Parts: sequence; structure tokens; C-alpha cells
Amino acid sequence: MTHSNTANETIDERVEALLSNMTLKEKVGQVNQKLYGWEVYRKTATGYELTEKFKEHVEQWDGIGVLYGLFRSDPWSAVNFENGITEDQSAEVVNMIQQYVKEHTKLGIPILLSEECSHGHQGLDSMITSVNLGIGATWNPELHEKLMAAVAEEVRAKGAHLALVSTLDILRDPRWGRSEECFSEDPYLASRLTEAVVKGMQGEPSDLIPEGKMAVVLKHFAAQGNGTGGKNAAPASIGERELRDIHLPPMIAAIQTGALACMAAYNEIDGIPCHANGYLLNQILRKEFGFKGAVMADGCALDNLVALTQSRERAAALALENGVDISLWDDVYTTLETAVEMGLVSEETLNNAVRRVLTLKFKMGVFDRPYVEVDAKPLEKKEQAEKINLESARQSIVLLKNDGILPLKKDVKKIAVIGPNADAIYNQLGDYTPFQREGRVITALEGITSLARGAKVAYERGCGIRSGNQEGIEKAVRLAGGSDVAIVVLGGSSARKFDAQFDLNGAVVNTTGEEEMDCGENVDVANLELGGLQLQLLQKVIETGTPVIVVLIQGRPHAFSWIAEHAPAIVSAWYPGQMGGQAIAEVLFGEVNPSGRLPVSIPRSSMQIPVFYNYKDGGYKKDYFDQSGNALYPFGFGLSYTEFDYKNLRVTRQTITADQLSAGEKFCITVDVTNKGDRDGYDVIQLYLKGKGSSITRRVKELKGFRKIWLAAGETKEVTLELGAEELQVFSSQNTYKLEPGWFEIEVGNPVDFLSTVMTIR
Repeated sequence: MTHSNTANETIDERVEALLSNMTLKEKVGQVNQKLYGWEVYRKTATGYELTEKFKEHVEQWDGIGVLYGLFRSDPWSAVNFENGITEDQSAEVVNMIQQYVKEHTKLGIPILLSEECSHGHQGLDSMITSVNLGIGATWNPELHEKLMAAVAEEVRAKGAHLALVSTLDILRDPRWGRSEECFSEDPYLASRLTEAVVKGMQGEPSDLIPEGKMAVVLKHFAAQGNGTGGKNAAPASIGERELRDIHLPPMIAAIQTGALACMAAYNEIDGIPCHANGYLLNQILRKEFGFKGAVMADGCALDNLVALTQSRERAAALALENGVDISLWDDVYTTLETAVEMGLVSEETLNNAVRRVLTLKFKMGVFDRPYVEVDAKPLEKKEQAEKINLESARQSIVLLKNDGILPLKKDVKKIAVIGPNADAIYNQLGDYTPFQREGRVITALEGITSLARGAKVAYERGCGIRSGNQEGIEKAVRLAGGSDVAIVVLGGSSARKFDAQFDLNGAVVNTTGEEEMDCGENVDVANLELGGLQLQLLQKVIETGTPVIVVLIQGRPHAFSWIAEHAPAIVSAWYPGQMGGQAIAEVLFGEVNPSGRLPVSIPRSSMQIPVFYNYKDGGYKKDYFDQSGNALYPFGFGLSYTEFDYKNLRVTRQTITADQLSAGEKFCITVDVTNKGDRDGYDVIQLYLKGKGSSITRRVKELKGFRKIWLAAGETKEVTLELGAEELQVFSSQNTYKLEPGWFEIEVGNPVDFLSTVMTIR
């Protein structure tokens, strides 16, 4: 069948025309995403062939709506360079799939291909970026927009259409294994970076997604970062005000930026699973916030609803009725045809879901351009993308402590590089990472060696991430003792191994034995201290008297009070991606002035949790009897090789009415920022407010604005930040968003050096 595209025919009209020709079976096929992508092809000696399983699914529903993970590579899928789809072969396989569907179905509706893009594409030959915590540490949405545009261009060129990207999870408990997927513990910072993802990957909102762009499926809606006990997919025991204050702002920002899809979260909120929560998905998301896009289920999540309904058909009806449009691997949505025939859910409700899927397909242009054209200029684009990726890695690095040892002096002759994360490729890439070609990842050891000038660099691993094996410690200590400086690279790992056990949704089931993974999906910890013998290794190295620099490569904020007290310098690099080792080395040698700021609070110990900065100011005692309640390093903190000074804080007006704010007027706050050191560098000017006189208890402070600016040594710049209705409204005691009369304390600067003023809403 041909799909007409006359000049005066809108997408809505094309959708309705197609829908009117579809059978119930075909409609059910369009909302199903049942297959694992690696099940649909087989690599042979002469190329690729489609599997019988794929052909059976096409026949079963006379088409396929969405296909997940065609290009996915990792230990769970067991896809690697021998049996997977490399970048130069992607067009061949995609075109084969689309051609088969076109020729073997009545309507020939093309398939949408969805791919994991948590920190770059989870496919072979992909650019892997810093994980989201590292991106959060850049405090640079403009840079992240460029990075995500580069990722979209790469993945779209392979033939995929939907990018699954974590942006909506707010980190409230760092024991959670998926901490690395969060931008921040703060909703404002996460919202600005979510906007950057949508703008970078989709482009400006329009009827058709531009060439080189793709639709984003934002994960996960909602409150998955608030799981009880820091456990993956655990209930979020929060009220609606906490939900709206902390967890919904990134989705609001995404909708305003034109987001086309999101993924429901595994967790429940107040007893109702997100996948069955019509109040969340239909009332708040669609009706109140105006979201017009599609909602995708998380992997196998719909199968969990059978516990509520005691039948797959009723579970399918429950999810569809409550707003889920697209399934993911579950057996539940395969029963939708029966569910409609049984009268459990109306065909019109199914039609609405199908409309959203077809709208995505028309917006992506797959009806008019179902096949992939091979890009003639990939090398030039790759080089440009890698420059952006390197700059992003540089800006993600946070200098937490420095007694003057950094940057390293040029007269250093012997450098000892020690630790389990110094030369471990996959330990610096995070979870959801594809197999890497040799030479594709620059480790910290490689970066340091390449920049060490005339110094001799020697390496000893010392110990593992979690292992109790002490054999390497003595060699590492001996090396440190004979060196001018020891760079000890510690932290965590989300690197999956082949011998780990995986659940049906790809999450790790256990990490027993010598498994080195201590972070990632389903790898939640009770103890936030560094695992295995890492602290013991560091203590013995420090005992040698050799000056020590600690580099932490990690996917969550660990608790490291002893290190903070005893190490001369500490650098936090999160999982910095393929270019991470070069970025770390450039910071250590002073070629780059560190500009990262913490996107999360660093706890003193696991026993403090929660330790996020924006807690409620209810007049209760903050400290414990046996320990401080303060973070070890506060949200927004980060050192530089230069110093910044704030002066002359001024506002255009001290008072404004709620009506004026509603009409679009704003408070303008201006400050003069001076780089008073002798090195050029970035500073991040942060604006916090504390509301007084409100119908609800307010937080001790809330981030409501920031700017990252470049200042040459000695330079002064005037920086203006604005506060409008969106930043100043609250979800009031009447359960409505409202600009309440009252006054605000405003802080501008950074967590340890700020200026303050007061403003009033009448």
C-alpha cells in the first residue's frame, strides 16, 4: 500500500486515513515492542539474514510497531564484533528489515527502531560519553546540547529512530545502582540538562524531525530515584507535593521543549505502579501538562501488573486504559486483541495509542524515507563529535581537594599510577555500554603516560574493586615508595561480565564471587564506602610518605571521609567515557583548569542517607548525636586552579506582585564576577532561594538559576540571572501551582562563597 503525502495533508490526516484501514490485529501489532533486536538477524559468512522468529512476529500481527535494540551490544545480549552489526553494516540490516515488512504486510507500515542511548549509543563503534552524573557535573547545558546532537546524528545515520535516554530520574539515595543515570539530586539542574537532550537530539519542535535528528524517549516517569532503601524499582514512598517539587520538573521542561516520548518507571507511587497510574500518565502528564507524545513501558514491566489483575488480558487493559502506548518485551500486550474482544478495554482506547505510534512514525519521516542512505562524510563528523566528547569529559571533572600538589609540577621525574581503575577500560564507561574496539578508550594510565613529558610513568593495579585478593598491594606500595608522586585511581565499576546472571529485562541478578561490578542496574549497595581493599591500598601508599593524588572513577557518590582527611588532593571523574583518561590527565597536568561542580552531595557515611542539600526546613535537628548531618562535600561545590570573587550584587527591584510575575515580568539579579587568580578558567555562578511566608514548609534552599562563564585571569564579567513565575511558584496547600505572597532570601555565588539579598512577592 502507498502512503500518500500531498502538500495539504497534515500528519493527523495521514494517521486517520491509515488507522481507518487497519484491522484490530494490525493495531495491536503497532503498540507491541516484543522482540529483542538481536533476535531478528543472524550474521553469516556472506552478510546478514533475517530469522524465522522475526518473520513469525511480522506475520502474527501483519507488521511490527517498534523494534528494540537492533544494534545493542553487551554481555547480556551476548552481541559483540563477531556476531553483531558494526557501524558500516547497519544500513544493510535496517534496509533488509524495512523491505521485508513492506513486502510481507498488507499496509507496509515501516518499523520504528529504538536504541539505548544512556551515555552514547549502546551499539558497536559508537561514541561513549560521560555518564549523566558527569554531565550534571559540567553544569553546561549548551555543551550537552551539542554533545547530544552529535550522538543523534551518529545513531540516526545507522537507521534508528528512537533514542532511550535517562534524564528524568532525580538522585535522592546514592545507594541506588542506577545513580550514574541521574543528572543530579536537584530538579532545576536536571531540567536544564533534560532540555539540552531534547533540543540536541530532536531539534526545534516541528511537524517533521529534521534529518540527522531523532525522537527521544525520556526515562523514567516518575520518581524512580526515590526508591525505598535505595533499591532498584522499589516503591517511592512520597506524597504528591514531593513528587511535583522534585521529580516532575524535568518532564515539564521536556514537554515545553517538544519531547515526543517518555518511558514509564518500574516503581510504584503511593501503592500504584506507574504503568497502571492513570492519574500520573493521563491526568497529570497529558491533561494537565499537555503532553501529546507516546508513553513506552519499561522492559517486562507490564508483566508485573498480572499480580494486580490475575490475568494478562486484564493487565493489558489496565495499562492501556491508564496511558501506556508501547510495550517492551512483555507478554501482556500480545493479548490486547483478546482483551478488546472480551470487552475489557475499548478499541477506541487502543486507537489512541496507535495514533501516537503512527504520529511518531510520520514525524520521523519513515513512511517517506524508510531506507537508510550511507553517509559520505562520516570521518569529519566523527572527529568533530570526539572533540565535543573530550570537552564534555574535561568539564565533568570535579576537583574536591588540593593542598597545592595540583597541577603536577614539570620537574616530576617518577610517577606511580596505581589502582583498579587506572587502566580498566570498561570501569570508566558505566552500565549500558557496548563492546569496545582496541584503542577506542583512553584510560587514565594512557592519558597520564601521554602527557608526562620527561617523567617516567610506572603502573601497578594493586587490588580490585571488590576483590579481597591482597597479592598486588605490596608491589604497588613498593612502586609508590620509589616515586616522586603516586596517582591512585580508585572508585567503582558498572562493567558487566559474561558470567554474571541477568534478569529478563537485562538487569544483573547477582554479583557474587570475584565479580567486580558494584554499580549499575540492580546493583544497589548498603555501604557507600569504597569496596574491597581499595582503602587499605591507599592507606599503605600514603604511609610511604610519597605525595598522593586520589582520582575517583565512579558511578555514584561514595562516602570517603578518611580519604578527604588524609589525601593531599582528590579528583572526582565519575565514569568519564572514552575520552576520560585524556581529560583526567589534562586536569592533573594543568593543561585544563577543572570546572566541574558537584551535581550531588557527597555523604560522610551511608548512615547519613538521605543527605541531599534541598531538604525541608521543618525546624528539626539536622545533626545526629554521633555524627554531623552535613555532607562531606556539598552540592554545587568544586575547586579551580584559580580563584573567583563576587561583588556588587544588585536587583532591578526588591518587590513585585504575583500578577506581574504571572504576566511574564521577572526579578533580575546581577553580580560582578572576577577571576582574581593567574589562570584562565570557568566559574559556575549559582543562584539559590529560600522562601519565607508560605502555605507549605519550604526547603532550606533551592537552586533556581546558574550560569557557567569563562573568565581570563584578572577579568571581570557582569552576570545577570532571572527569576520568574516558574521558579517562584509552589505547589500550595490547596494542591495547585501558585505564586504566594511572601519574601525570599537569595544567595548568589557558590556553596562556600556567596552574596545575599531579599526580595518580596506582594
